[in-house]
Amino acid sequence: MSAQNSIRRTTAPQITARKGGDPIICLTAYDAPTAALVDEYCDLILVGDSLGMVVHGLPSTVGVTLDMMIMHGQAVARGLQSAMMVIDMPFGSYEESPEQAFRNAARLMAETGAGAVKLEGGQHMAETIRFLVTRGIPVMAHIGLTPQSFNTLGGYKVQGRGDAAQALFDDATSVDQAGAFAVVLEGMVEPLAVKITKEVAIPTIGIGASAECDGQILVLEDMLGL
Repeated sequence: MSAQNSIRRTTAPQITARKGGDPIICLTAYDAPTAALVDEYCDLILVGDSLGMVVHGLPSTVGVTLDMMIMHGQAVARGLQSAMMVIDMPFGSYEESPEQAFRNAARLMAETGAGAVKLEGGQHMAETIRFLVTRGIPVMAHIGLTPQSFNTLGGYKVQGRGDAAQALFDDATSVDQAGAFAVVLEGMVEPLAVKITKEVAIPTIGIGASAECDGQILVLEDMLGL
């Protein structure tokens, strides 16, 4: 029996089944020792494109490449035994078409051993999410404050105030119906995050949203005050 056969990581259906149950715990990791340290305490480990800023000193996530994500994903995978690894699709690797998204998502999955990919966007990405899921690639959606779009959002601002609330609610229902197994709600006003959590069938993972989400995600370095 190979060493890999002893590894039994959490799966996307298991995360979806946690809707309304015990809170889902998620942290970021960008290397093997960090992943090994937090593995037993987490349900999900996100290899986030935040690594561009946290590790590489970039001004935003926009400059992160697919090769960078693969390198860090491979490192994190070596440190995990039980937590599910989700890896971000970087800017420019999925927006052009569902076919482009599938090629790059398949490469991320095959070369890192990730259990799912995460991509940003709501209604306009629903077709792509459905395309990936029907072809065997679990997708975690990400709406609200989407860092890859900070240039069009005008910076890192809280989302969902006023008339924008309905559009974000529609984003949430769209990615749910498209087949995402969970959705990250980032930088969102709390009443809207609570409403989305109550209305969609998939777990919501909050980051700067609401304590009433089905789970929370933190950048480890932020949590430690680094």
